[in-house]
Amino acid sequence: MSEAKWYVVHTYSGYENKVKANIDKTIENRHLEDQILEVRVPMQDVVELKNGVQKAVSKKMFPGYVMIHMIMNDDTWYVVRNTRGVTGFVGPGSKPVPLTDEEMAPLGIQKEEIVVDFEEGDTVTVVAGAWEGTVGVIQAMNTQKQSLTINVELFGRETPVEISFKEVKKM
Repeated sequence: MSEAKWYVVHTYSGYENKVKANIDKTIENRHLEDQILEVRVPMQDVVELKNGVQKAVSKKMFPGYVMIHMIMNDDTWYVVRNTRGVTGFVGPGSKPVPLTDEEMAPLGIQKEEIVVDFEEGDTVTVVAGAWEGTVGVIQAMNTQKQSLTINVELFGRETPVEISFKEVKKM
């Protein structure tokens, strides 16, 4: 199996978040989680001055573009290319060109590898994020996404939650 790389997709202006949501839904429906790892609309925080008041807002770094971390094959190409709002991959003709490490560095997206000392079946505590303080048993691990799935109790029933490796520690 080939390695996952970052690709850029051109979208209709203003449709970036809709395209991200549509691709995420398609990944879930077609069970492509192991081939399309992440879909991102790169954002940056900027300070705007309106009517003499400074306000911090998030703006799209590249309006009209969505970044996708995926393993390129006929299925993934077809899914992404035929998503509503996508006009095509960035690259010559219809051939997508992955971003190089040099192009990824200034974006701050390239993740460092995290070495973990836990495995499926271990009990962990969430130390950051919305589920901070929650204890759960690891149900599944995804090393490429650097995330794991734990079951947490929500409204009296067990619910699977995906959490980053950075947000948990072994008990």
